Amino acid sequence: MNKVKLSKEEKELLKDFEAGEFRSVLTPDRKKEIAKAAAETFKKDKRINIRISARDLHAIQKRALEEGIPYQTLVSSILHKYVSGGLYDVMANKSIKRTL
Repeated sequence: MNKVKLSKEEKELLKDFEAGEFRSVLTPDRKKEIAKAAAETFKKDKRINIRISARDLHAIQKRALEEGIPYQTLVSSILHKYVSGGLYDVMANKSIKRTL
């Protein structure tokens, strides 16, 4: 088993957490606000149609099956991650660096 090296600050936080010194400050109003934001984030209210190659569709369906989710959900997740900055085109970044 790999032991994680903790900094002095992390060790202190862990000690305080394990001692029960942390208390939630989540108020009912804040909880409603967070729930509303989550619902808005995952609301799927628009439909799109795209054409992709049979090979790409098969690969997406295979990956979704491995993940245990519907392939449309996987595609939606990929698109969301890309537009929110959590996913980017590595090859595009390499070509930009080469031109600089």
